[in-house]
Amino acid sequence: MTAPGDEVWDVVVVGAGAAGCALAARLSEDPWRRVLVLEAGPFPSSAAAFPADALDAATIAGAGVGHPLNWAHDATLREGRPYSLARGRVAGGSTTINGGYFVRPRRADHEVWAGLGGREWSREACLPALERLETDAQYGTDALHGSSGPMPVTRAPIGPDGSGGTAGAAAFVRSARAAGLPFEADKNSEQPIGVGPLPMNLRDGERWNAALAYLLPPVGVAAGRPNLELRGETTVRRVVLRREGSRAGTPRAVGVEVVRDGVVSTVRAREVVLAAGALATPVLLLRSGVGPRDELVAAGVSCEVDSPRVGRGLSDHPQVQVTWLDGSRPPQQRVPSMEVVVNTAVGEAGDEVEVLPLTRPMSELLAGPGADAGSGTGSGAASTAPGTPRRLTALVALQTSRSRGRIRLVAGTGEPEPRIDLGYLDDARDRAALRAGVRLTAGLLCSPAFDGVVSEVLPDEAVVGDDELLDAWILDHLGTALHSCGTAAFGGPSAVTDGVGRVNGVDGLRIADLSIVPTAPRRGPALTAVLVGERVSDFMRSGR
Repeated sequence: MTAPGDEVWDVVVVGAGAAGCALAARLSEDPWRRVLVLEAGPFPSSAAAFPADALDAATIAGAGVGHPLNWAHDATLREGRPYSLARGRVAGGSTTINGGYFVRPRRADHEVWAGLGGREWSREACLPALERLETDAQYGTDALHGSSGPMPVTRAPIGPDGSGGTAGAAAFVRSARAAGLPFEADKNSEQPIGVGPLPMNLRDGERWNAALAYLLPPVGVAAGRPNLELRGETTVRRVVLRREGSRAGTPRAVGVEVVRDGVVSTVRAREVVLAAGALATPVLLLRSGVGPRDELVAAGVSCEVDSPRVGRGLSDHPQVQVTWLDGSRPPQQRVPSMEVVVNTAVGEAGDEVEVLPLTRPMSELLAGPGADAGSGTGSGAASTAPGTPRRLTALVALQTSRSRGRIRLVAGTGEPEPRIDLGYLDDARDRAALRAGVRLTAGLLCSPAFDGVVSEVLPDEAVVGDDELLDAWILDHLGTALHSCGTAAFGGPSAVTDGVGRVNGVDGLRIADLSIVPTAPRRGPALTAVLVGERVSDFMRSGR
């Protein structure tokens, strides 16, 4: 390993995902604070330097297994169910490869977080940051919204009768409303939950990731600042801890060990902030010797700080795909992968489920920008002949899962390797709620709003009507919404972090990503990740 250089950064941010981009931009508003952002993946210099499929909102090609911008973490959804977890390996993180879903957490989420991390996470305390981060195309001038923030927010022009969207989106709106669900025009407000257009982080029809919004030309709010350096293709291996000269023997983070172009070196910092995401941040802590002592010793890692909750409490949204043959006319123009979303409570406990219909077949969405809007072509190969019904998908997710997963290190032939177990559906109440979500979706698809359009819904009526058969179908088709949170959650002294993101037991080390959020929000967490970056920047700038 090369000797540490003389240069010491005021703050090193590890990870240029949604939270890290927001954090770095806000911290570097102080021209005297020198901020370095380290990203394992590429750091394009501008919007024009991103691959086409990273900007095209009509595809999610970057989430495909084998795509160079996808980490594709090996994991298990539950025992015996291996899965590859898509995460963005590029500036902007998963906001560069996801569907563009950009919805605020609900007040109920804030109440849970405030109960564990303090009033800093209440809806009222977070509202200024929620307004500050957005430019809302439809509601920016309304109370509770923003009109001049970095992240663009827009929606398809869908009305309460379904007008303004694709044929499928219109039918979902009509079907949900006929089932008694209210029309939720603005899902980033506190209207009663129901069906409505999906807020998305799009700009001029392109997926506008957090790096473009906060850091990069042509419009990034921090683009070109001399006190902000962006360094891609740099893998952080661990946080460097020192005890000498620290208070009462408490270790202090003094930098990070990195690998770039095959060379190992140390980047020194007065403060290190981990923003690598809910899957990678706990692994960095564990490899740095911060975690459950017994597990670290078993993995061959020297324990610096015994922190039993590192990697525990992983909260996420289990998901299945309900599919059908759709005979409606495909959209003639390229449209975003999502337009409307249904949110509702099910069962006596009021668990929330989400139904998110996709505008095109999944194979098309993963094919990249070479796909034709009507025929489902990718790389010039047609997937469906004209006039042939297309198999479309609705993503059905449980938004209030009680089951929890974990991340740990295990000894290997070389470096200890992470093991990710999402622990899905361990709680019987989760299985019952997801059953209810599938039944709700099948009922919507079989309503008069879809007459003459929908056929061959899977699971079929026989499976949907039988608890045992439906449970078996769900386990066979189980997937994930890729919304992991809570693996370094904030809370009291025994938690991994405190309410302002400081790692308990280590000086000079914070976390600013979804790993500190104790429970996955009732909506997709991309906006929440940006919010975390904004809030931790507030805490740091105020000296907390």
